[in-house]
Amino acid sequence: MVRRAVHAVADRLEGELGEERPSFIDTCQREREELPRPDLPIIVGLDGGYVHSSQQRSRADGWFEVIAGKAIPACGRASCFGYAQTYDTKPRRRLFEVLRSQGMQANQQVTFLTDGGEDIRDIPCYLNAQAEHLLDWFHLTMRITVMAGMAKGLPPPPPGPESPDESPADLANEIGRRLQRLKWFCWHGNVFRALQTVDDLIFDLDTAEPVPIEQVRLLKAMREFDAYLRANVGRIPNYGERYRAGEAISTAFTESAVNQVISKRMVKNSRCAGHPAAPTYCCRSAPASSTTSSPTTSTAGTPASTRRRPPWRSRLSLPHFVPLS
Repeated sequence: MVRRAVHAVADRLEGELGEERPSFIDTCQREREELPRPDLPIIVGLDGGYVHSSQQRSRADGWFEVIAGKAIPACGRASCFGYAQTYDTKPRRRLFEVLRSQGMQANQQVTFLTDGGEDIRDIPCYLNAQAEHLLDWFHLTMRITVMAGMAKGLPPPPPGPESPDESPADLANEIGRRLQRLKWFCWHGNVFRALQTVDDLIFDLDTAEPVPIEQVRLLKAMREFDAYLRANVGRIPNYGERYRAGEAISTAFTESAVNQVISKRMVKNSRCAGHPAAPTYCCRSAPASSTTSSPTTSTAGTPASTRRRPPWRSRLSLPHFVPLS
């Protein structure tokens, strides 16, 4: 009964949602200049996570991606939202309605922070004329950190036949030193020098002999990072300058939304577990608990073994869900 009521409320709210549009900018520059002065920028972070279906046959079957986000206005409460990437047909409209509920004006600046993935970086485009689209520093530097760890595992090259007594150049230390330079170039927004460094690293890894399996893996990761950097070349600001000014450079604040939308509402909640519509339905049907922090309950400090389960929860069974491709 509770599950049917939740889905009925979610269906009604979903029906009230407007149609999807390629662009939500319907004002010109002259009209925006005549509007009153807006508030400070709204910070929006988008991140994703993978959830497996409740009826999957294997560990590799039935996975779908859930996009979760958090919008933080200058004044007021933050809002969380979520949807399944392959299920929702109105992702732009949903994000636009969240921003409009936060009081977004046509002339207000909005800062979007994403992980730079192909399936997520284009969603916030054409929602606001004053929008600023940035690449999350955490996801950028995480790739460099992974490659630095792979470089430490490179085996030392064997001594050359012409000079067997001389120690050969340490490729691992050289690669690590260049990756550190690459990180600092990205931190200061110097994309031109960062791309040059990546090209030099790819050339050195491709021509170095012999070629162990660790070097092949590092070369593959370096080429993927080169494509990732070129795809987001216009979204890399001067992170150091923004950090010193107290501006957002990371989607760390979105991790709470990922845990709230995905873990609490899809994994731990039997009403929503394992269905691609769960993040959308649960957020639409429970807006009060989808904002910032929820109040603590009286059972917060009670051991899990002594908590009593509500009687209606024990009678509910998992709904029958089919994995959607």
